[in-house]
Amino acid sequence: MTTANTFAGQFLIAMPSLAEPPFARGVAFLCQHGEDGAVGLLINQMSEYRLGDVLAQMNLQCEDPDIADNAVLIGGPVQQERGFVLHREPGHWDSSYRVNDEWSVTTSRDILVAMAAGQGPGRAVVALGYAGWEPGQLEQEVMDNAWLTTRADERIIFDTPLDERWTAAARVLGVRDPSQIAGYAGHA
Repeated sequence: MTTANTFAGQFLIAMPSLAEPPFARGVAFLCQHGEDGAVGLLINQMSEYRLGDVLAQMNLQCEDPDIADNAVLIGGPVQQERGFVLHREPGHWDSSYRVNDEWSVTTSRDILVAMAAGQGPGRAVVALGYAGWEPGQLEQEVMDNAWLTTRADERIIFDTPLDERWTAAARVLGVRDPSQIAGYAGHA
């Protein structure tokens, strides 16, 4: 469950001043956030792979070309050989983590087996790698104006084209053009 002391289940929206790849113009979904640090998945950075490529590497057959053609995202710079599936339905997967009442992240092979057979979650994002922050690091980056935070919106994750997600996430906060936001914070 999301509480006032955690960003879990929220978006992090990179400010224009955050120019280093893969975070430049990035939108991350925060999976975990607490005293041990934070873990998130970028939801708008395309990898070179399609889901069919990943399934084939795992010796899994996928007969549905629509499923095989799903994009695989760059979830972040850490452990890019590791896959993560962000989804809404909790399911009964071998290794799932409930982010909150609405979202789960699964890392076990069984969800990919189900997806290849057309029996996985109705809507899911597959990402390779994750973004991680040491204890206190994310809070400092937010205070340093590197990130904006807002509630996660499933329409942005599932329905918005990748190249429009950064702007769409900023619009949730009422920001029409995030590229025009100043890269510094004012303090009164």
